[in-house]
Amino acid sequence: MALVTTAEVCDANPQLIVNGELRALNPVFQIYGRRQVFSGPVVTLRVFEDNVLVREFLEERGNGRVLVVDGGGSLRCAILGGNPVVQAQNNGWAGIVVNGCIRDVDEINGCDIGVRALASHPVKANKKGIGEKHVPINFAGTRICDGEWLYADTDGILVSKTELSV
Repeated sequence: MALVTTAEVCDANPQLIVNGELRALNPVFQIYGRRQVFSGPVVTLRVFEDNVLVREFLEERGNGRVLVVDGGGSLRCAILGGNPVVQAQNNGWAGIVVNGCIRDVDEINGCDIGVRALASHPVKANKKGIGEKHVPINFAGTRICDGEWLYADTDGILVSKTELSV
């Protein structure tokens, strides 16, 4: 999606918006990382104030995928920090979307990866390893499933059942 904006995707696909195959997330996310525009197939994860599974995913080869983490919207701690984001960048992840908080913002902003999160928070997450991988998740007004496609830029975030082109 190098030169295609989310607005152009919406304008070119009104029928997909009407039938729900193309969905816009509510505009609740802050933009972090150097890559303001990113897209790729979605990998889903549900955790709550625990980042063990987040780190495990980002240690894998990303192959241009986007990790979408439902952190329950918690604003009590960060479930993503600088070290895992550096690892994600080095492992070829396109981006990370977190329904929760991050920390180490300056380090993350130096990385060539796209990151969206609700806010930053200095308190670290628990390390229990509790969560669910590859499950449908619901936040920011929409359902997001493993294998769907995510498109993000400075206008917002879209999720589509299939890869789109304009």
